[in-house]
Parts: sequence; C-alpha cells; structure tokens
Amino acid sequence: MDDPELTPQPAAPSGKDRFGMAATPAPRRRAAILPWTLFALALGAAVWLGWLLVRPPAPVDPLAVGLVAFEKQDRLTVFSAQLVPVVSSDNSQLFGLVRSRQVAVIPARVDYAIDLGKIGRDRMTWNASAQTLSVRLPQLMIGQPNLDEARAQYLREGVWITRTAQETLTRENTRLAERIAVEQARNGALLDLARAAAREAVAANIAGPLKMAGFPAARIVVVFDGEPAAH
Repeated sequence: MDDPELTPQPAAPSGKDRFGMAATPAPRRRAAILPWTLFALALGAAVWLGWLLVRPPAPVDPLAVGLVAFEKQDRLTVFSAQLVPVVSSDNSQLFGLVRSRQVAVIPARVDYAIDLGKIGRDRMTWNASAQTLSVRLPQLMIGQPNLDEARAQYLREGVWITRTAQETLTRENTRLAERIAVEQARNGALLDLARAAAREAVAANIAGPLKMAGFPAARIVVVFDGEPAAH
C-alpha cells in the first residue's frame, strides 16, 4: 500500500488549508498585527513622557543664572552727577596793554558705570544654606564730562575784547571746566552715591532671573574691590 504521508494529496479547496481549516490570507494577518504595534508604541511613548514629568529636575546653577543677567551688556551706567564748574581765564594782547578776563559757569554731566565684562564666576559666590549670592564688582568707571555749553553763562571783563581773545578765553574755560568736573566727580560723597546705585542696579538685574530659576528668597549682596567680603 502506498504510504498516505508519501502520496501527494489533492489541493485543498480555495480558502482552506490541507487539513480543511479556513486559512487567513497574509494581508489580513498583517492588518490584525498593525493596531497592536501602534498600541505598543503609543504605550511606550506615554510611559516615556510620564517619566519626563515625574523625574526630578536638573539642579540649577545660581552662578550661571547671575552671569546670564550680564551677558548681553558690556557697560552698565549706574549713576549720573550734575555738576556746575565755575572757571575763569585771562588773556592779554598788545604786549599786555589790553587785558581781558572771562568767568564761565558751565553745566556738566558725569556718568558712573560698571564694566560688566570683568564680572565672571570668580567674582561670584553662592551660599546654599543661607540662599545668598555674593557679587564682587570692579571699581567704578568715571566717564568723560559732558559739558552743556549751550546753557553756559559768561561774565567778561575788559575795555576791549577782540573776537580772537573771546575765542581763546572760551577754549580755556572749556578746558578748565572739564578738568574741574573730573575733580568734582571724584568727590567722596558722589562716589558713595554712585556705589550705592551700582549695588542696587546689579542686585535688581540678578534678582529677576534668580526668582524665575527657582530662588525667590535668594539674597543678593554686592561689594566692590577693596571692600570687606559680605557675610
């Protein structure tokens, strides 16, 4: 007898396998698998997003936050002093026979600024337990006096003052007014006012970014080179 396993079997009717069971076409099997694959991907994405939401945030560096407050500025004007130098100049012509004198009152403005480009991490200290950020500033920069000669007042003395003599007197008045304005700007009282304004301005520039970074109660202490360190 022929071995039934070795004897070729007739082809199964369309839609059935060799055992008479209905066969699922391959495209339908892939269609059935696809929704489960999408579900698995969606579930994985949800788990990943959930982990991002519950994981602890990376620690924020307060020093880096403080530096960001200065990175777009090179120079910060913190104070302006309004000064009124009073100067006088003398002129003589014709071998001293014709003399003239001019007294000038020339309003001037002098700006005090901080070079923010010099402030790096080495000038900042963070005390985590006290929630205090200390900043050490370089010395103030005193700007060139800005003379308002349009508002200047002049008093001239002399029997005969030529135009040349008047121009000479005015140039000398201007030179002296600039020099005196610089001397007045270095007055101790004005420097104290400028330093106080600088401390307030720098602290205000840092306070906002620190608050947004999660340090709303941070204390900011600002000192200048040569001053005792803050405690």
